[in-house]
Amino acid sequence: MPRILILAGLGLVLLSLPLWGSGYQQRSVVEFLYFLSLAMAWNLLAGYAGLVSIGQQAFVGIGAYALVVLAEDLGLNPFLTLPLAAAVAALAALPASWLLFRLQGAYFAVATWVIAEVLRLAANASIDWLGGGRGRAVRSLGGFERGLREDITFYAALALAAVAVAGAVWLLRSCTGLGLMAIRDSEPGAQAVGVETTRTKRRVYLFAAAITGAAGALIYITQINVRPDAAFSVNWAAYVIFIVVIGGIGTIEGPIIGTLIFLALREALSGLEGWSMLIFGAIAIAMMLFAPRGIWGLVTERWNIALFPIRRQMPARFIEKETT
Repeated sequence: MPRILILAGLGLVLLSLPLWGSGYQQRSVVEFLYFLSLAMAWNLLAGYAGLVSIGQQAFVGIGAYALVVLAEDLGLNPFLTLPLAAAVAALAALPASWLLFRLQGAYFAVATWVIAEVLRLAANASIDWLGGGRGRAVRSLGGFERGLREDITFYAALALAAVAVAGAVWLLRSCTGLGLMAIRDSEPGAQAVGVETTRTKRRVYLFAAAITGAAGALIYITQINVRPDAAFSVNWAAYVIFIVVIGGIGTIEGPIIGTLIFLALREALSGLEGWSMLIFGAIAIAMMLFAPRGIWGLVTERWNIALFPIRRQMPARFIEKETT
């Protein structure tokens, strides 16, 4: 019950933020929410399915350019393109999965990055359609009054993060989640007990791609101009990996904590320019060496709490029967 009250109270605060918060606070929360969505999607892949992708920026870029094409070329409302961008990213992930799932470990990780680089180069070469290296702007956003645009963006980000978190919890508490964790521990063992490993991994890969694609569209609703080198930048993958490693890989709570820490550190290190990435890397390495389960892992070891319980436990009455 206390957990439900905490989550409900936090939800009410966020829902009411446009009524009492400043524009800067709204933009800061929007940034937190889209990084959280990206991190939650990557954590599902790496933390639960054992699929370490360093190419999720491919779907950020696909979502961003889906926004441009749907809003600018087809004349759709930019905010209505978010679910469509998710669908486009999932459709693009389907053929990619046929190739990627033939690979494992480091080969899988490198292949995800190669696909992202191919897409970046293709977008750079599409001068007539996508604007090449100079990119394209989402000019249709100019038809919205600034305050209204910021409010809609805020609620769209909140909805996306809610879908990412709730979807992750639902997947992990379903039979798919049990299959994922079996695959992570031993794929041959999971196959031996009847888990359809390829189908299970593909289901999660498509979900993660859809969330990442919608987040990509949302990011460039806030930034307006879409350029290939920015939309397909490996920094998106690097930031998300840092967030999950710091917060706690293989947990729902970890990406939430990791996103807060990442944004606070980025603000504190903003004056160091290129050195900030080196510091992020050093912090991540230190965490992997001394606290591999992340901040949330340390919290659960100390207090044994969970805001989003996903573990399955045998009811006490069955345990009593077994012991008697």
